[in-house]
Amino acid sequence: NDESESSEDESDDDDDVASVDDSAASKDDENSEDDDDESDDDSEDESEDSEQDESRENAGSLWKTNLVQRAADSYRSREASHINLQELIYGSQGTSGLVTDDEDQEGNGNESDGGGESSDDDEFFKVRGKANASSSTKSKKVNDEAPKALLLGEDDSSRQFSEEFDLKVWLDDGDDCLLESLRDKFVTGNWDADGENQEEFGDFEDLETGDKFGPNGEIDSDDDEDSMEGMTDEQQREHNAQKKSKKKNEFNDEYDQDKEGEAGDQADGKTEGEYIETLKRKKEERLKRNEEEFGKDGEAARLRHEGFRQGLYCRIKIDGIPAEFLDAFNPNMPLVIGGLTPQETDKGLIRCRFKKHRWHKKILKCNDPLIFSVGWRRFQSMPVFSTQDENGRHRYLKYTPEHMHCYATFYGPQVPPNTGILAIQRLSGNVPGFRIAATGVALELDASFDVVKKLKLVGTPTKIYKNTSFISGMFNSDLEVSRFEGASIRTVSGIRGQVKKALREGQPGSFRATFEDKILMSDIVFCRTWMPVEVKHYYNPVTNLLIKDGAEGWRGMKPKAQLQVETRTPIEVKADSIYKPIVRPEKKFNKLFIPKKLEASLPYKSKHKNDEKRKKKSYASKRAVVMEADERKKLTFIQALNTIRNEKVTKRKAKNVEKRVERAKQAAKEDEKMSVIRKANKKRQFRSEGKMDAARESKRMRGE
Repeated sequence: NDESESSEDESDDDDDVASVDDSAASKDDENSEDDDDESDDDSEDESEDSEQDESRENAGSLWKTNLVQRAADSYRSREASHINLQELIYGSQGTSGLVTDDEDQEGNGNESDGGGESSDDDEFFKVRGKANASSSTKSKKVNDEAPKALLLGEDDSSRQFSEEFDLKVWLDDGDDCLLESLRDKFVTGNWDADGENQEEFGDFEDLETGDKFGPNGEIDSDDDEDSMEGMTDEQQREHNAQKKSKKKNEFNDEYDQDKEGEAGDQADGKTEGEYIETLKRKKEERLKRNEEEFGKDGEAARLRHEGFRQGLYCRIKIDGIPAEFLDAFNPNMPLVIGGLTPQETDKGLIRCRFKKHRWHKKILKCNDPLIFSVGWRRFQSMPVFSTQDENGRHRYLKYTPEHMHCYATFYGPQVPPNTGILAIQRLSGNVPGFRIAATGVALELDASFDVVKKLKLVGTPTKIYKNTSFISGMFNSDLEVSRFEGASIRTVSGIRGQVKKALREGQPGSFRATFEDKILMSDIVFCRTWMPVEVKHYYNPVTNLLIKDGAEGWRGMKPKAQLQVETRTPIEVKADSIYKPIVRPEKKFNKLFIPKKLEASLPYKSKHKNDEKRKKKSYASKRAVVMEADERKKLTFIQALNTIRNEKVTKRKAKNVEKRVERAKQAAKEDEKMSVIRKANKKRQFRSEGKMDAARESKRMRGE
């Protein structure tokens, strides 16, 4: 075998060398033809060059002799050195042995009917060289020295076969033929071992149909048939019924899954009805499984294991109920029972985003009691309102904004964030107007929150030096001064300064401060500070179920304004909070004093002129004016005109006064008529409102 393999390798190498030589020979023939064509052109060029050479021989240009011949030789050498790999492997143009579609159709037409029934593998390994002999003869005429591999119809000239190549070996049929040996190279496994390895896998089952097959492909009988051999008729019927129901359930499950997928895409009534039937079927199956699982006890065993389901009536026993609850129980009022997490039983501070309701008439005041409805609880607490600055500081607000959110911090049971909050002022039903005061959302929980408000400390200077001054009245003791050392202060005029140290002498709380510039004794010095606001820990749950009157009988903390109205106590007025008129006395400045030496050097227009008061009248006021006759006539005429004008003005003013009086009388008469009409309208309006309030009160008393 080794000798045969080596001989085959040597023959393959010889064939490769021969094919390369033939391709090179064909390449030289093509180059020779190209050279002949070029030689004709070169001959013409040579004749022209020869004439030029003859004309230039006298000039002595000998380096240009045989220039064309040398160029042609160099071109041939370059072409000979260039190897076209495509032509070496696939051959040159005109020598292709590929079988075209037309030739294939002609070959199929000449075949017998039995040839058309051959398998695809036979067609794949079928030799197409004899199908079109005319094409092969034509190719031989074009190039007689073409590779012998083209006789097989192959488009590969890398191998050269000998003339003794026998096609009968390729055309033989049988299990041991050459084609069958090649067929085994294109598939995995071994064609000879058809049934040797099949027994290793054993039996298998078709998962789609449920059929079972043996090692040789035979269908096995089910195990149920073997198990039913010793059964009675009733047992067989029961077994078949279970088997049938099992298959039906599998079919229903597959059908339901398909319908559930279609229910999302189709919205027609038919699909919805089918989907509802599917749900009903599932419910029935669930009930059936529960009956099988829990046995005879049924519902009692199920409740014992999994508890009470939604929709079931049950009896609840609660320990520790106060006696007032039973006394004030109203069977017409339903009770809702809810659960609380362990965290919600603790109390702490709650910060929420808060906003006054747009329909509530009045704004809300800080530290006024409000009734909050949060989760399962209703309780009364005292909120502190604040707003958040850009630096994150929560600044105290005395009232809620009109049309904007704010923050509210109050004490109560802890709730999860994003829990809704509702606030009202009073629970009684006789409150006119809209009752919901504000709404909000819980944001965070903590044991303490920082809410600060602005505080201005004011002081006055006692002694002033260049940039240093002594300030008193801002603090009460040296301890407070030591705490505020280094704090920034400012005057009303805008001069900035800093607190240094307390003074040993003078009023307690006096300190030394430095400023950017010299201040005046009339300046007021102030220090801006922030003081914390304490959130009051007040929690009063609404216990309306423990009182017979319900919400009407429950009493909570009342706001200060309501107490003042009910007790008719006047509003407390702080003297410091009253706005007083600002009285600024006029400052009288001293006269400007200019030294005489300086005044003497000034120009005359800048000098001070002292006009002293004269004791005697001047000559101009004493002299008499004597008018001529024409001037007296003119003066008399002007005085007459002024007298007439003054008389007309007096009469006009008197008439205007009379008209004003008449107009006032007419307006008074009209007001009397309109007042009667207004009184009648108000009586009618108040009568209707009183009837509506009485009807509303009667309904409330009846419990409607």
